[in-house]
Amino acid sequence: MLGEGTGFGGFTLAHNVDSEKEVDEVVVQAVGAGAILVKKPQKAFWGGYRGYFKDPDGHLWEVAHNPLSWIGPEDENA
Repeated sequence: MLGEGTGFGGFTLAHNVDSEKEVDEVVVQAVGAGAILVKKPQKAFWGGYRGYFKDPDGHLWEVAHNPLSWIGPEDENA
């Protein structure tokens, strides 16, 4: 029956950053602005680092750093 569960609400928003330190900073900033910490930042099984919070509207966010993936613009001088 629909509506009885308390699990996943539909989708997760993701924000990728350049470092583990930046994951920590973004999560602290979000919680300071009223978000609820869902999972403190920690190493992920795939080699990255991530944490989760729920914003005041109830949306779940993942903040992650993937050391194996470049997230910035392409370097035109490369």
